[in-house]
Amino acid sequence: MATAERILTDEMIAAIKAYFPRYPTRQAVTLPALHVVNDRLRHVPLRAVVEIAKLLGLAPAEVQDTLTFYGYFKQAEPHGETRAWVCRSISCALRGGEEILDHLCHAAGVAPGETTRDGRLTVEFAECLGACDFAPCILAGDTLLKNMTTQSADAFLDQIKNANDGNGKR
Repeated sequence: MATAERILTDEMIAAIKAYFPRYPTRQAVTLPALHVVNDRLRHVPLRAVVEIAKLLGLAPAEVQDTLTFYGYFKQAEPHGETRAWVCRSISCALRGGEEILDHLCHAAGVAPGETTRDGRLTVEFAECLGACDFAPCILAGDTLLKNMTTQSADAFLDQIKNANDGNGKR
């Protein structure tokens, strides 16, 4: 039987190993290692968990335990090119955050946690983004979208569509 193809690239392994001197144990490198893989693949497949565990000298269950503790990581399939975290903390909820989440999901044709068919967008909810002054808000990639309305949510969706049409940008 042929061995499974490796998930971790040489570049990913080097990026993970670069954390070794910064942490007191290999186990402490688990979370940064998961981020390295997630950043490159937009998910952390089970085979990558096994490879990370081997690299860190851990049992795969230890890496899987860390992965499943955080809702940030997806395992079964990649998240969208853009992840939109819609805040639903009390401040955002009072200012329409739940309505923004519902509107965004309806307009994108997905439920919370799902990715659009074209793979461009995953809409998720966040318990708190720590930006109550700008409620309701969305964290899209590294950009905080402030004081959202259904109109600005539609403009965000248009931006996602237009940024990806024909030019390969995210």
